[in-house]
Amino acid sequence: MPIRPLFFRLSFLALTLSCLVSPAAAQSAAQAAINPNLSLPFILVQVAVIVGSGIVLHYFLGQLKHRLLAIAQRRSWIQATDSEVHAPLELFLKLLLSAARLSLWIGVALYITKLFPATRRWSNQAISSILSSFTAPVMVLGRRAYSIIDLLILGALLFGVIILAGVLTNLLRSRVLQRAGINRGLQEVIAMLTKYSVVTIATIIVLQLWGLDLSSLTILASALGVGIGFGLQDIAKNFGSGLVLVFERPIQVGDFVEVGEFKGTVERIGARSTEIRTLDHVSIIVPNSRFLEKEVINWSHRNPVSRLHIPVGVAYHADPKTVQTALLEAAQNHPDVLQTPPPRVLFQGFGDSALTFELLVWTETPNHQFLLKSDLNFLIFEAFQRWQIEIPFPQRDLHLRSVQVAPALRETLSQLSSLFPNGFENSQ
Repeated sequence: MPIRPLFFRLSFLALTLSCLVSPAAAQSAAQAAINPNLSLPFILVQVAVIVGSGIVLHYFLGQLKHRLLAIAQRRSWIQATDSEVHAPLELFLKLLLSAARLSLWIGVALYITKLFPATRRWSNQAISSILSSFTAPVMVLGRRAYSIIDLLILGALLFGVIILAGVLTNLLRSRVLQRAGINRGLQEVIAMLTKYSVVTIATIIVLQLWGLDLSSLTILASALGVGIGFGLQDIAKNFGSGLVLVFERPIQVGDFVEVGEFKGTVERIGARSTEIRTLDHVSIIVPNSRFLEKEVINWSHRNPVSRLHIPVGVAYHADPKTVQTALLEAAQNHPDVLQTPPPRVLFQGFGDSALTFELLVWTETPNHQFLLKSDLNFLIFEAFQRWQIEIPFPQRDLHLRSVQVAPALRETLSQLSSLFPNGFENSQ
């Protein structure tokens, strides 16, 4: 068996056995440790053992966090790319690891101070202060008082509710909705509504089971409403816009949209913002309110088939019928151009130095429109070379005419030329 997995198993077994030690056994061990008759070398050996054990447990806790994350990622209900579940779970494990390490070293420090008579009284006072600070009531809601330990446990339960909601949502998306053949946009809508519903219902149940009277939170809810109305109005506006986007569905996950200067595929519609993945694979986070306040081009809305316009200019001596044939030939040679509706060529008019045409083609992959336009430009250039069609460059004609010079000006120029018979350069 490899050494590392064996170390993990032995460490986990040692930790489990240490947790199962009875309080009486732990108390007797502590009394034996603080025996004033113990010699100083024996106390120093105990200090070394305690510090060494603390270092081992400190390292073990870090490895345990990575091991738990690796086990969770291998399960079917969480994937490495699922940030909605992986990020909260990793944050929860980091917080738990930090609390466990802090508690470990506080315990080691207090245990070592109890070994020496000079610091034993200080250690007892510190332990009693810590216990009283964690068990003393710090908040009163209704008829019940809550201590720091109560609030920490309540926060851990609520955090667990969020993680559980993410896991259930991922299970619903991967095990039920994908196998049901539902399109991706509707899957995200159902998953988001399910997640927030589970979080809301589970939070109410946890608070009720905890003994918290929700009617005592009316003052807090009123203050929160005032805060939303003033300081959090942008968040409230984006949240309301997110609900409109979910139910009205002007955009869906998987649509190719254009918002201002950004063009890309909608990857996620959240409660506050929407994630758009551009053609350069750059994620753009756009507030939901922007989709309702400004014009949005949705190339995939209801019907993904759309028409592209490709302008072309040719020389004046070219035959328009030949140009039309060459353009249609280039369009028909590309596999992404739909033949129904068929491509068309429009004779736009007579420009300054060229006859202007426009090739109209239909495609059902609007997210590839830029590559399609580039490919068609290559094909058009090759077709023009085969048909010997010239692509002109801008031309300008310059006309010069003589101007009558006034007699006074002519006489002045004549006098100047007589003063400098050898020219201006030789006179200097």
